[in-house]
Order: sequence, then C-alpha cells, then structure tokens
Amino acid sequence: MGMELWREKAQVLIEALPYIQRYNGKTIVVKYGGSAMVDRQLQQSVITDVALLKLVGFKPIIVHGGGKEISRWVEKAGMEPRFINGLRVTDAPTMEIAEMVLNRVNKGLVQMMESLGLRAVGISGKDGGTLRVKKKLSNGQDIGYVGEVTSLNTELLQTLMDNDFIPVVCPIGMDDQFQTYNINADDAACAIATAVGAEKLAFLSDIEGVYADPLKPETLISRLTVTQAREFISNGNVGGGMLPKLQNCIDAVEQSVSRVHILDGRIEHCLLLEIFTNKGIGTAIVRDDDMK
Repeated sequence: MGMELWREKAQVLIEALPYIQRYNGKTIVVKYGGSAMVDRQLQQSVITDVALLKLVGFKPIIVHGGGKEISRWVEKAGMEPRFINGLRVTDAPTMEIAEMVLNRVNKGLVQMMESLGLRAVGISGKDGGTLRVKKKLSNGQDIGYVGEVTSLNTELLQTLMDNDFIPVVCPIGMDDQFQTYNINADDAACAIATAVGAEKLAFLSDIEGVYADPLKPETLISRLTVTQAREFISNGNVGGGMLPKLQNCIDAVEQSVSRVHILDGRIEHCLLLEIFTNKGIGTAIVRDDDMK
C-alpha cells in the first residue's frame, strides 16, 4: 500500500514534466478573486500554487479583485452597495473606499508571497501609467468612476519580471485627465494578458467552469474553442456573471493569449491541477486550431 502511494506520487510528477518543459519562461496572468480571497486556507493554497509556478519557470502576474471586501467597508461607512447590470455604482466616496481597500488587499497578497520566499511588488494601474482608462457605461447608464481600459503601458510590469519580481496588480487606473477609476478585475487581467503576450490567463472564480447545461454540474466542458464559446453566448447558454467572463476569454485568445482557463478557486491547488495534469479541472478556452 505504501509503495503504491509512492508510485502514484511519482506518476503525478512524470505527468507534469511535459507541461513544465513547455511553459518554462512563459508568462501566466492569474486573475484572483471570489471566495478564494476571503478564505485564509484557500489564500494560502493559491499563493503556494503561484510560488510553484514561479519556481518551475513560469513568469506570473497576479491581478486581484476585492469586491466583497469593498462592499463590507462601504456598509461600514453607512452606505449601501449598489450595482447596475452586475457592475458596482462607484460614486466619489465609494471610489475612495475602493482604492483604500484594494491597496490593503494588494499589500496583504505581497506579504503572503514574501513569507514563502517569493519576491513580489504590489502596484496599481496608476503606477507607471500602466492602465489608462475612459469612463465605462452600463447599457448607456452612468455608473460613476468605473473605467474601461483604453491602453496599457507594460514597461513597469516587464521591468519587475525581468528583475525576478512577481507583479501584483490592483485594478485601479486613470483617464487622460488623471482622474482615478475602479476597473473590473476581469477586464484588467484580460488587458494585461493581451498586452504582455501571456501564454496563459487563468480566472479564479466561484464556479467550476462552463457547463453544457448550467443546471447539471456533470456537464462541465473541459475545452471550448473560440467558435464554440461564441455559439454558447449567441444561443443563450450562458448568462449572469459568466457572460462577460466568457467574452473576456474570447477576446484574450483572439488577441494573442494561447489559452484561457476558468477555474473554481474554491478547490485547493486548482491552478496546479489545471495546468500540470492531462485532464485538468476547469474549462480551457482555446483557438479553433488548437484542441490538443
């Protein structure tokens, strides 16, 4: 029994080898959000995964959200969080709270990484003019200081990675008049992955991936081509928060990212299981000519 267990462990390492060889020196952008950000054990799992990715040759960039924490602090300030079409209505007081909370989350992640021996630097999209935005409307409605990424300066990100640091990016940007805006973390991660030519973009969410039938968990789809993903959207098979996420996946693949993964961040070590095993555990969005 003991020897069989050791053989299984050896097989796991052998299965991971071709992936380690393939992705050595490649950039991976991880959008970190959802329940994995509020559960301490899951936080440790994600950061440990990132540490291993770094040590086997990946160049990770972390883009984090913090919506639940922002809502908590907005309520503490005596205000009520408001959303239109799934997007937070961000007036001036909410923007001030959001920036403070996101920067606090940012430095907490850096602290956890440093505790594992990683060299990490927390920045916001304002630093080095990394994320430039314009006001984003929600179906024509003004929702305040919510930004849509218009351009991205990769100089600071590249400088950090070239010097062996892991960038941890807080999704705050500025417009051409240097006004501060909150950015949807999925949008920011997609823009960054595209701009740096990432090999992979991974979204950690609170769902397992894309289902053929959302009411049947056993219908999880391991791989979707861009064409199939578009058909899912047009057929109305996806809705709610998955709709913009899947559109972000399509945009990223079409603009140069090799593969995009939607993963359940509530599963410990989901990044390692998806990237270094043959079957994976989430949904991978790939180019039409790449179904290997």
